[in-house]
Amino acid sequence: MATDKLKAMEVTKATPGERSFKLSDGGGMYLLVDVKGGKYWRMDYRFAEKRKTLALGVFPEVSLLQARKDRNVARDRLRSGEDPGEVRKTAKLTAAHRDQNSFEGVAREWHKEISPDWSAHTRYRNLRILELNAFPWIGKRLIAEVTAPELLAVLRRVKDRGLLDTAHRLRETAGMVFRYGIRTGRCERDISADLKGALPTKQQTHYAAITDPAGFGALLRDLWAYKGSFATCCALKLSAFFGLRPGEVRSLEWAEVDTAQKLIRIPIGKMKARRLHLVPLADQALAILAELKSLTGAGRYCFPGLQNHDRPMSENTVNAALRRLGYDTQSDHSAHGFRSSFSTMAHGSGLFRSEAVEVQLSHVHGDEVRLAYDRGDFLEERRRLMTWWADECEKMRDTTNTGKT
Repeated sequence: MATDKLKAMEVTKATPGERSFKLSDGGGMYLLVDVKGGKYWRMDYRFAEKRKTLALGVFPEVSLLQARKDRNVARDRLRSGEDPGEVRKTAKLTAAHRDQNSFEGVAREWHKEISPDWSAHTRYRNLRILELNAFPWIGKRLIAEVTAPELLAVLRRVKDRGLLDTAHRLRETAGMVFRYGIRTGRCERDISADLKGALPTKQQTHYAAITDPAGFGALLRDLWAYKGSFATCCALKLSAFFGLRPGEVRSLEWAEVDTAQKLIRIPIGKMKARRLHLVPLADQALAILAELKSLTGAGRYCFPGLQNHDRPMSENTVNAALRRLGYDTQSDHSAHGFRSSFSTMAHGSGLFRSEAVEVQLSHVHGDEVRLAYDRGDFLEERRRLMTWWADECEKMRDTTNTGKT
């Protein structure tokens, strides 16, 4: 049977007509040109006394030379007693099965299934750590075939970059993926458990924080004198007044601010403690929010991103501002350190119950029975607490001591 009848120029110059037409290359292969100008490589063949057609691709994505190679492979299979169309279907099914049962496929399914109960930050962090550190190396491997030495190599690669905490978190996250794989029948055991103790022990670290009144007063004066963007100035001041986590401050939305009730209501999905969190607003905080609303109130976020107002302020903004003010965020004071400052001085005041301070910090307190009945979460006491704290901040800021600690 004659083959290779077409010339490359004929294929390139073929133009549509009133009806679709074929240009034969021989061996059952031809170029189908439709009325819209589409050019499709096809191969007609017979198998088990049935006429069938195999798609070989679309020109120019698939060249004449490549289409001929694919035709020849298909004809070799026919001579071997195989149906090339069924071989292709089987390959597609196998590839789909492999994708669904690969480490990456199971991990993404696990993330989609479990993550609705997490905060937005946790959802992003748990998937991103896998995308950056695991998927490029073991993502395509069947999860049942990933070995402990392979996973250890992935963890060591992260550790050797100086990211020991990330390596430990990656092992924990991978363990959750393997356990999900066990539950869904894709693997039989959690190999991450074999690597317990394989990494150096994490060093317990604490966020840098100024916790003495004189030093904190000096910090507050620096914050109020900050010359950066107005939104960043407000974020710095409210970080000091709120005692919230940095992510909770930067992702604050105007819909969560109730000025009439003097409350911020942060929904369950955004809180680490997985429950609605109420933040009483002192008059000083309300005044800052009122000024800020004139600038950002038309949008969703109180502190929108500089480049994209549909996203919140960068997680590095407050720490970067502190560094510009001369504070080392590793050893002097960090964005997260405002919580420690508030906690230390509120607990140390002796004016409020420890439970009220812990609830204000969104820490879980007491046993499950107590939590079930403690629905008020000390709200009235926390209103007094936050008013006291705002007044204390003003007192510390107004002191004559100007030295940093």
